[in-house]
Amino acid sequence: MSAPLQTAICSFGMSGKVFHAPFIHANPGYNLYGVWERSKKTAQEFYPGVRSFDTLEEMLEDETIELLIINTPNATHYDFAKKALLAGKHIVVEKPFVINSPEGNELIELAVKVNKKISVYHNRRFDSDFRLVRNVVQENLLGNVGETTIRYDRFKDKPSPKIHKEIAAPGNGLLYDLGSHLIDQALQLFGKPLSVFADITILRPFSQVDDYFELILFYDRKRVILKASNIVREGLPAYVLQGSKGSFIKSRTDVQENDLIAGKVPQTDNWGIEPETEKGLLHTEKNNGVVRELLTPPQGNYMDYFDGLYKAIRFDEQLPVTAEQGLEVIKVIEAAIESNKEGRVVKYG
Repeated sequence: MSAPLQTAICSFGMSGKVFHAPFIHANPGYNLYGVWERSKKTAQEFYPGVRSFDTLEEMLEDETIELLIINTPNATHYDFAKKALLAGKHIVVEKPFVINSPEGNELIELAVKVNKKISVYHNRRFDSDFRLVRNVVQENLLGNVGETTIRYDRFKDKPSPKIHKEIAAPGNGLLYDLGSHLIDQALQLFGKPLSVFADITILRPFSQVDDYFELILFYDRKRVILKASNIVREGLPAYVLQGSKGSFIKSRTDVQENDLIAGKVPQTDNWGIEPETEKGLLHTEKNNGVVRELLTPPQGNYMDYFDGLYKAIRFDEQLPVTAEQGLEVIKVIEAAIESNKEGRVVKYG
């Protein structure tokens, strides 16, 4: 293996502490070199020897850093990404990639100009539940899939303690947050839609940002419904697919997130393995008969993202998630916002 990537993280809140640092630390292809900590200095408690930076400028001036993880508030992604590219760093940008498509186009062009890599951290592609859903679609177990519903619900009866997320400002709200995951998964399964219709609103009286949405992505002889809400205490199936031969239903488990929050280390033998109770239900036609059976999800592992990123930077292989794919998510969000504002179906592309 070539030399490890000297990597720094722009924030050590939940995103940095839970979704990035554990994988960077555990992967021999990386060295967790530094963290930008604006106020609380806690990173060295978890990773002794890591360097704590006081400012972004200080990080960008450090020539040792090769890769910068931009996991700061959504509205900062474009500005920080541009500065990092100009400073000669490869970058990973947390989802959503940017706030609007012109920002994304500019960053993609700049990355080509300075010969640096951009990837967007759409980690939900690497969850066990979605991997099973993708297998069902790719293996044609349902025939022609006509209707798909993907939802991501939570129950939040109080505002987030992260004040910046609760302010009515561009890039905030559930559509940019969980919607980015759902849209990316839909695009991975079925490609770009022909048009989009959206209902985006605020249901909780204290919320200043959207906390509910329903999107309909229109395809030729196919509909994909994406839903999320912050007032769902009793969860419904996360994936429901209906096809010409049958149906598939799967819950959302978040086994990796739960284990990471609990402080477990990635890459143990049972990492990303769902409980036996969370199998997917397949009711379809097989071998000239009708079957109703449970399918075991494959292992989920966000480390696969970091393995792919290392190979892309060191050996110029394909990125696990490209900036262009991250930008496509933003374009769908823009179409959804336009649809909701005008109350009509918006053509896409």
